[in-house]
Amino acid sequence: MLQVQEKAGSVFFSIKAQPRSSKSMITGEYDGSIKVNLKAPPVDGEANLECCRLLARTLGVARSSVEIVSGTRGKMKRVKVFGLSAVEFTEKITPYLYSSP
Repeated sequence: MLQVQEKAGSVFFSIKAQPRSSKSMITGEYDGSIKVNLKAPPVDGEANLECCRLLARTLGVARSSVEIVSGTRGKMKRVKVFGLSAVEFTEKITPYLYSSP
């Protein structure tokens, strides 16, 4: 089950990033985290930027509302999205977690 925390008008969750994939997309859930394939390589923050853009587009928020708070140099990342409640976040992300690509 996806682990989401709500604090001070923001939601926090973990993602497992897979850079250098053929397509950027949310592919499901992995051990309480969102599994994300990213086309960009993990060089000069390109994959992190692409990850934030993908999440912003998926959740319908501004790119500036999505921030990687830890794990910028690894595959496991902790992400903060400002302006969503945990309920809103779960409603928006669930269809991407449990659907076929």
